[in-house]
Amino acid sequence: MRNIIRLLKLGRPYRVQIAIALVLLVAVVGVDLILPRLIQRIIDEGVVPGDMGTIVRTSLLMLGFAMLNALMMIGNTILAARVAQYFAADLRSVLFRKVQSFSYGNLDQTQTGQLIVRLTSDVNTVQMLLLMSLRIGTRAPLLMVGSGVLLVATSPRLAATVAVFLPVIGLILWFFIRKAQPMFLKVQEKLDRLNQVLQENLAGARLVKAFARADYENTRFATANDDLMGQTIAVRRLFSVVPPTMILLINLGMVAVIWMGGMQTIAGDLSVGQIMAFMNYLLTTMFPLLMLAMLATFLSQARASAERIVGVLDNEPEVEDLPGARPLERASGWVVFEGVHFAYNHGSQEEVLSGIDLVAEPGQTVAILGATGSGKSSLINLIPRFYDVNAGRVMLDGVDVRDVTQESLRAQIGIAPQRAVLFSGSIRDNIKYGQPDASDDEMVAAAKAAQAHGFIIELPDGYDTLVDQGGTNLSGGQKQRMAIARALLMRPAVLILDDSTSAVDVETEVEIQEALEDWMRDRTAFIIAQRISTVLTADKIVVLDDGKIAAEGNHQELVAGSPIYREIFDSQLQDGRETHG
Repeated sequence: MRNIIRLLKLGRPYRVQIAIALVLLVAVVGVDLILPRLIQRIIDEGVVPGDMGTIVRTSLLMLGFAMLNALMMIGNTILAARVAQYFAADLRSVLFRKVQSFSYGNLDQTQTGQLIVRLTSDVNTVQMLLLMSLRIGTRAPLLMVGSGVLLVATSPRLAATVAVFLPVIGLILWFFIRKAQPMFLKVQEKLDRLNQVLQENLAGARLVKAFARADYENTRFATANDDLMGQTIAVRRLFSVVPPTMILLINLGMVAVIWMGGMQTIAGDLSVGQIMAFMNYLLTTMFPLLMLAMLATFLSQARASAERIVGVLDNEPEVEDLPGARPLERASGWVVFEGVHFAYNHGSQEEVLSGIDLVAEPGQTVAILGATGSGKSSLINLIPRFYDVNAGRVMLDGVDVRDVTQESLRAQIGIAPQRAVLFSGSIRDNIKYGQPDASDDEMVAAAKAAQAHGFIIELPDGYDTLVDQGGTNLSGGQKQRMAIARALLMRPAVLILDDSTSAVDVETEVEIQEALEDWMRDRTAFIIAQRISTVLTADKIVVLDDGKIAAEGNHQELVAGSPIYREIFDSQLQDGRETHG
């Protein structure tokens, strides 16, 4: 319950609407409790003595109360629904902002499908609990307490007769709530798995078709789907016992009242109207228990969902601005790695980078080469502080990147990843993503430098052409060139190209390199490349091997002095021997 209470505190901005909804609900309960008394008056003072005037007046009064009750219920429902919707919107926003604050390390440990379920299904579950609490959850206890008092006031002996059923019902509800919460938690975990399989399949639909693995994916989805179905059925099977059990106890209570009340009426201790009033109050006491049984379902489910939501909210970013971090002034692009050690799990003995010492001066182009898993991407991810080093430091213009704010640091670093990520919207929006205030002339200049302008203007709507989800209406090379244009438009002090021309033909790659020479003058560029032709003209080439710098220098120096570099060079370029011979 602690997690639920913590989340429900987000409803504080709407406390006035909540208060009005609860006042209306209390008034509704008051009317509900008055009506049985009016029925008693009609029978004892109207029907029995034959007083038609009393019957008419009391009936009209009941009609008025019923209409007032309906209006107050409508008001309560509208307010409760509004508050629940506002609360859910706020909770989703809080969760989304929290996810946005996560560093790469947090995202590495969290599956996308799990986050989607928490932002949708789990939030909806807690929202439904709030809605039910502002209606059933408040009305049912008030009805039970009020009806219980009036039961005693109407007939203490009959009240004592039916009181034995209340602890039995309470015990049953407690048992089912305690039993159901872990089961609902498993339901949400199964839903996580289903979303994960679905997301992977949709994202890799083309790969599935290419390898003819549709049957395998159908089986994998069916397994996750059946697991979710089986767990949900188990929960519903458990709760299917609750309503019949409650109705059985209510009926037993009614039988006891009729039996005992009838005997007292025959003895002259109770009137017929009192028995009718008592029966109504008994129903008013017992049926809220059915409401509470239904609420218990939502409570158990909401406790499981709240636990998962709080788990996200309590997940602190691995990389945060340090106390006293200051904004970074406009940098010149002087990047220094000083004794850098890095592992993805802090304290792990398996370091990805070990003893890295590297200097990149303003205006230099630094190329990073190495086999898969040598630590190339890990190295450049330390510059914008996507991860923190385990030992040593990374400096930009002589300032440790940990001593400045992340926002000011990353505002001066342009990144074009190998896997270009495009958002739904226009090409214009995607290129201006990192610099929304850039002029169209600046955008076009960046696109030309990235060799993207030519294919963009040939599209039906040019820069206003809409990008399909995931950029499926563009080729891999086109998406990479747009990503490079997006990075260039920021006019960054440091440009990082992480194998961002892998899907571009060699001729276009050469044109991009030539354009970048002018565009990045007096700026620093880091280029990760698989093709050695990409890095031949770099001012400095760094060869990584098993997380360490195996060689460093320009092309001529490395050809002459680095066996690893020479092996890469010879394997990729047939005229390599002539070049370094």
